[in-house]
Amino acid sequence: MQIIFCYEKLILCEQGRIRPIFQSLLITGTGSLTVLKRANSKSKVTSTTSSRTSSVVSTESDSYADVDLGTEKLPAIDTPEASHVCSIRLRHLLRRIQKDDISKQDLQKNIEYAASVLETVYIDETRRLCDEDDELSEVEPDAVPSEVRDWLALTFTRSMSNIKRRGEEKPKFRSVAHAIRAGIMVDRIYRRLSSSAGLHVPPHVLLLLKHLDDWSFDVFAVNSAADGHALKFVGYELLQKYDLITKYKISSSQLENFLLALETGYSKYKNPYHNLCHGADVAQTVHYVLSQSKLAHWLTDLEVFATLIAALIHDFEHTVALLYNDRAVLENHHISASFRLLKQEEHNILSNLSREEYREFRALVIDMVLATDMSFHFQQIKNMKNLLSMPENIDKPKALSLVLHCADISHPAKEWGLHQHWTELLLEEFFRQGDREKELGLPFSPLCDRNSTLVAESQIGFIDFIVDPSFAVMTDMLEKVLTPLHQQNTRNIDQAITEEVFEKSDRSTNTSPLSTSTTYELKKPWSECLQINKARWKERAAKGLYLIK
Repeated sequence: MQIIFCYEKLILCEQGRIRPIFQSLLITGTGSLTVLKRANSKSKVTSTTSSRTSSVVSTESDSYADVDLGTEKLPAIDTPEASHVCSIRLRHLLRRIQKDDISKQDLQKNIEYAASVLETVYIDETRRLCDEDDELSEVEPDAVPSEVRDWLALTFTRSMSNIKRRGEEKPKFRSVAHAIRAGIMVDRIYRRLSSSAGLHVPPHVLLLLKHLDDWSFDVFAVNSAADGHALKFVGYELLQKYDLITKYKISSSQLENFLLALETGYSKYKNPYHNLCHGADVAQTVHYVLSQSKLAHWLTDLEVFATLIAALIHDFEHTVALLYNDRAVLENHHISASFRLLKQEEHNILSNLSREEYREFRALVIDMVLATDMSFHFQQIKNMKNLLSMPENIDKPKALSLVLHCADISHPAKEWGLHQHWTELLLEEFFRQGDREKELGLPFSPLCDRNSTLVAESQIGFIDFIVDPSFAVMTDMLEKVLTPLHQQNTRNIDQAITEEVFEKSDRSTNTSPLSTSTTYELKKPWSECLQINKARWKERAAKGLYLIK
């Protein structure tokens, strides 16, 4: 399957204006993108009559593109207004899909019409490709070596035939940047459209999920807007962000069933803290670390998949720790219960993994979930410190286990409002355990006596001895893992450019290669949050304010 999107037309039509095509992009069945053509953005309408005509056509096109879903009254696929009407109709279809108000037959007919229109545009634009100028030809003759110019044109504009004919014309970097941005945008639109029919995300929930890349993501707001289904929508969006639904051919119905079953398990004991919101929040925090630190670039798709699923299931069917006295009993239960769920056909999102992939996936998930056992905390931190002191590479399961563990205890490192709310919920869960202990005539576990627990002091200690040191070690680990990757990427880019730049230069001169001194910089929003939250708790402790609010 090949689909061509006209990027500027798609964006500007949404704003109610019509402009010449900015970029035609070919999307193959695998989702890869190729820039086919950039039209002359400087073209102007010189005829008042033609301007009026296009305005009339636009108005009429808008009306019958939205009235019904039939394709009989739409313009012929080779007419000028067809692509404009096609873009309006696609927007209309998207709204209907979001409302679950469209039949498969109507959807199929309209997609066939859109494909025909886009194929026609592709043919027309390709025919003109060799005859029209591109901004790549406007660059100064000596700005870049011809080999670099040819590489840019071949990679980003598909105009190698032009280059062979006009060997002395040079590409302009500005058009390359436009092409890259257009490609990224169209890729996102394509992925959204290709998977939106699988799981309906309400528009007001989707607005909140746009902040999924923020450090202090408000999972409570999402859960409220989603009527108690934060884990379902957060889990779905995360898997979609990494294109894992497509890559592993996950059935939409099985995925939805699996996520709903996780929510049911998280709600089984009605825990104030260890519930579906916590599962969703930990998964989102793991995603932040993977994406913002670029750790995902160090991992395979399967490892990213396993990490996100481990985060989603890590406290599945969590019950009161009072019931157990063995090590990692809770964590073992989270794992075994989750994999029992995955063995059921209606929940099996792993059905298309090979045997080898399943074994690797399962081993990674088990390692990561077991590492969330707080009784292993100090041993885990000690082991990672030892690894950091050695020259050898860090084992991926250990690195990912530390990321998940830090995400599991991350609420003191979030903005104050979120941290305060999480603290309130966690202490209420502790207090309920203390109430049960009191009923059974057992001594109170630490922080479980609702009448004597010093909230401020407990959180200061938690930050000083657990959270802050854990995040410091995770930061060191990320920098050790990612700095060489960053340097290698920089070195590869610089080497390629340097070879091109100096290939035709005077080799007898003492010219130094381009510098590769760019250092890897890790964003650490948790550092400031930890300092602010600790200061607030100290203020409360000094005033004798031991209550949450």
